[in-house]
Amino acid sequence: MIRRLKLSEISPDEILCRDIRAERNEDAAVDEIIASVRARGDAALYEYAEKFDHAKLDALEVTPAELDLALIHLDQELVDTLTLARDNIREFHRHQLHENFVLTRENGAVMGQRYRPIERVGLYVPGGTASYPSTVLMDAIPAKIAGVKELVMVTPPGPDGSIPDPILAAAKLAGVDRVFRIGGAQAVAALAYGTESVPRVDKIVGPGNVYVATAKRKVFGQVAIDMIAGPSEILVLADGDNDARCVAADLLSQAEHDRLATAVLVTTSERLADAVATEIERQLPLLPREDIARASIENNGKIILCGDMDEAVRAANIIAPEHLELCVEDPFALLARIENAGSIFLGRNVPEALGDYLAGPNHTLPTSGTARFSSPLGVDDFVKRSSFLYYPREALADVCPHVARFARSEGLEAHARSIESRFKEGEA
Repeated sequence: MIRRLKLSEISPDEILCRDIRAERNEDAAVDEIIASVRARGDAALYEYAEKFDHAKLDALEVTPAELDLALIHLDQELVDTLTLARDNIREFHRHQLHENFVLTRENGAVMGQRYRPIERVGLYVPGGTASYPSTVLMDAIPAKIAGVKELVMVTPPGPDGSIPDPILAAAKLAGVDRVFRIGGAQAVAALAYGTESVPRVDKIVGPGNVYVATAKRKVFGQVAIDMIAGPSEILVLADGDNDARCVAADLLSQAEHDRLATAVLVTTSERLADAVATEIERQLPLLPREDIARASIENNGKIILCGDMDEAVRAANIIAPEHLELCVEDPFALLARIENAGSIFLGRNVPEALGDYLAGPNHTLPTSGTARFSSPLGVDDFVKRSSFLYYPREALADVCPHVARFARSEGLEAHARSIESRFKEGEA
């Protein structure tokens, strides 16, 4: 049964409690895997595929013909759905593109900023208990819009060495350049350091299990990463005029992801709280992934009762959820008051699943409270920016005393001399 709490009776630490992996320590295992891939390359990848995925592979890379066949073999209705999702995601993310700018001052100084795409990006797509073609689309499309030259996807194979057709079809539709049958920490290591077959990338994006997250953390600095993703989260902020069936279904939509997932209802209505708790118990046995969803609800789920909507908004901002549903009469009135959330779903008719698959905004989102300072995956994650600066000699002469004075105030004499030397012959 889901726990019920009153906001007035719990501390901020209890509201924010997400330390559900504190006793797990995968560091040593991940260190060993990374070291092995760095030392032995493809040979280690083949061995780990057999050890962890129970797959004896003939080849690591998926051929272009296999990608084409996956699209042909897939049910046409699903292809149509994937295509619609792709088009919606493209439309949304195209608006995220930045323009370069140039600033010219009266003294002839020119400066500006230019954006360039990251050259090669690795995309991790989870496998195992479920396959996620939606992740392929959400992570690959912004990269391609940004202009990434080569997008390399990795995903775990099944025991027969195959990758599900929906994953490969989504890769084809999204414009992924190369696909490899590797998963886990070994895939992250291969992308970060390169092997005989897998090219070394400049950045790794995409969610994964705790071993993948740990590996991404360890290779950061060798490559860039998008984020360290934790278990999925949903917070439904609801008034008393909601259908409890829908609220319960929305909470369970995230609970079925992972035993460590978190589903929270924040409400001002005791009646709704009672009804949702009852509905969750009614709906759980109807789910194919009941065991996973029940563990999530019982271990991490909660209903938080608030005295009024102001208190409910405060609770939402403290929690800073990955997904936030505003199930109220006028969600736009509350939108301006939300400070911390990965993605916000407005109104009673906008379930989180709409954003997961089809609407267009990205579903790779900050978790574990990191929405306080980070953002959804987007085009910005696949570009880098450089500034540039030009001064004519006369303009440089005008500012020379200021630069030299500033440098000496910091005790950096060589800095000062580097500008003064341009105006004092024979002196360094």
